[in-house]
Amino acid sequence: MTAAPISTRRWIVDLTASALLLAVAVVGFWPTFAGPSYLPAAVGAVVLGLGIAAVSAWRRWGILIVAGLTIAAYFVFGGALALPYTTIAGVVPTLDTLQKLALGAITSWKQLLTTVAPVAVTDGHALVPFLLLLVTSVLTGSLALRLGHAGWALIPAGIAVGFGIALGVPSPAAPLVQGAVFALVSVGWLALRQIWAPSNAAVSVSDVDPTRASHMRWRRIGAGGAVLALAAGAGIATSAVAQPYEPRHVFRDTIVPPFNIREYPSPLQSYRKTVRDDLDDTLFTVQGLPKGARMRLAAMDDFNGQVYNVSDAGNGSSGAFTPLRGNMSVDAEGTRATLKVDIGKYEEVWIPTAGQVNELVFTGDRAEQLRRSTYYNEGSATAITTTPLARGDSYTLETTLPVERDDEDLGDAEFGTVSMPEQSDVPEELSGLAADITEDAKTPIDKVSKLELFLAEGGFFSHGLEGEVISRAGHTSERISTLIGGDQMIGDDEQYAVAMTLLARELDIPARVVMGFYPDEEQAGSASFTANGDTLHAWVEVNFAGHGWVAFDPTPPEDKVPNDQNTKPRADPKPQVLQPPPPPQEPVDLPPTLPDDREPEDDSANIWGIIGVILAIGGISLGVIALLASPFIVIGAWKAARRRTRRNAQHTSDRISGGWDELTDRATDYGARTAPGATRVEDATAVASTLAVPAVSVLADRADAQVFGPSDPSPKRSTPSGARSTGSSRAWAPKPASGGVCVPG
Repeated sequence: MTAAPISTRRWIVDLTASALLLAVAVVGFWPTFAGPSYLPAAVGAVVLGLGIAAVSAWRRWGILIVAGLTIAAYFVFGGALALPYTTIAGVVPTLDTLQKLALGAITSWKQLLTTVAPVAVTDGHALVPFLLLLVTSVLTGSLALRLGHAGWALIPAGIAVGFGIALGVPSPAAPLVQGAVFALVSVGWLALRQIWAPSNAAVSVSDVDPTRASHMRWRRIGAGGAVLALAAGAGIATSAVAQPYEPRHVFRDTIVPPFNIREYPSPLQSYRKTVRDDLDDTLFTVQGLPKGARMRLAAMDDFNGQVYNVSDAGNGSSGAFTPLRGNMSVDAEGTRATLKVDIGKYEEVWIPTAGQVNELVFTGDRAEQLRRSTYYNEGSATAITTTPLARGDSYTLETTLPVERDDEDLGDAEFGTVSMPEQSDVPEELSGLAADITEDAKTPIDKVSKLELFLAEGGFFSHGLEGEVISRAGHTSERISTLIGGDQMIGDDEQYAVAMTLLARELDIPARVVMGFYPDEEQAGSASFTANGDTLHAWVEVNFAGHGWVAFDPTPPEDKVPNDQNTKPRADPKPQVLQPPPPPQEPVDLPPTLPDDREPEDDSANIWGIIGVILAIGGISLGVIALLASPFIVIGAWKAARRRTRRNAQHTSDRISGGWDELTDRATDYGARTAPGATRVEDATAVASTLAVPAVSVLADRADAQVFGPSDPSPKRSTPSGARSTGSSRAWAPKPASGGVCVPG
């Protein structure tokens, strides 16, 4: 590109207008960083870009030189402005700085969008506004100074504003002010350029009457400014009154942080612990819970023989969670209600909700953080947050509570067509038992009711706490087999809900286990409900066509307990009949012993011969075994030496890194596939998905936090909770879980 000589006045106006337009884009990144921490990178990029454009236009340099200067400015000034923590004295770039700048041009966009806002400059996220504004500033300034029509310069400036919005968060910075400033500057700038254009008229008025020309020019500018101010004021006032607030859609709504529900253990595993430890503790309180409503935590539909978990089968499953948004569950039918929840001792990731949530609004100091880290599943009507709830958190639920159904309402209803994950390792005896229980059932609801009554009327209740009848926790296949096949059925909500769900699934009935809280009959319908371990329950939900998921309670009443711990069989045993002794047998006639006329052999010679043969065979066998085992011995010795080197590293961070490398090596031995050069988080995801060890992700986060922390961690901090320490000079490693893979305790 080349340019004709331009006046100093137009030069100043063009650069000022370009700077103001780009300032609108700079402001747009404020909510993403939740403060001014990014401004050195953003403002510096604008100054550098306009400077390159001005010098290039003055020297009439072509596009190749302009591009080269832009790239040079990116690498020379990018470290000081966007990545100061990688430079020497905050200014001089290092090899690490240049590497991050080179890779960041490609990867920084993804990292920004997949990080929960607000993001931090120290994580390298300031590279995005720096690169975006540097490029758009060069383009805006170059087009403004080199072309006769300034309208072309509005394109890159508008792109900068648009990308600032798309890469940001749904909550805008100051949309009315940003829009008004961009519009006023654009129109005013174009008007001035039009006035100064020499081709406005065939004959210039200034040539005839300079005084009149100056007067007309200023009158035109004043009139144009008044019109712009009036239009801006009217537009702002009208938009504030007429336009309802709607959250804007940004790239983060589509490109969200990877969320894997398998990283979180099944809440049903902690059922007995919560009942025991928080029996009378206030976990949370709910204001406005109607009578008959239940607070639900999680819906579990995937059984693997060990635990009932939330499925990760994808869309339509209990694991299909999406980021929190407004206007959810638009098709829900029932009674609308507004609930206010205040968190007490409850410190878990599963958010207590009720019904089909239409809107969930957090309040308190962590409201924005919780909103950004919360996901909701409309299929299971459950919510989860990657930031665990804590005392002092609160939120409001706008929800639709389902209509209560009875057997008469469901009399003619068929089971719903719902995709359910396939169960595995289900006790074999449940299939025949389910068929026997429902043999006389004529309708779908009759089948479910018979399964419910079989457990509720035929079993006994016990948490297995102190002073109660022994009742083991858990819901594995072995525990359910013991419950069903024992002399008496003894358990609590955990076992009975799982047993009924498994029985129903054996009959192809769409059923799932739900865990949550609900008040007893005395508290039901009161203004405030206090949730604690005593009000924690698990129940079964079955899907009926046209009615949705309907709750069933197969657990016997809590006052239905066995008389003593020596349980009696459920069926009368058959009487034992004393069998007569077997009749005496006749002695067996043996053939007579014949005399041996052979000479006795030398036993000592035979013994030594046998010993020699044994030693020879043993020596050969040991040699063969040693030869075959030699590769394994060498590998084992090499691994032991490597483990010892990692454990005795001089720096604590190196010992932590060595401990993580030892974990991934062990996981690889057990079949996990980790990619070369992957990060710890990526390795943890691969290990957790292959070996079903979700807690390894927590270990990866802790290792990254300590290795990449501001200072070298102390030996004491290198032994986190759940890890074992083998001495101050030895590396830390997690406790081995079942299956032989190291995970946190």
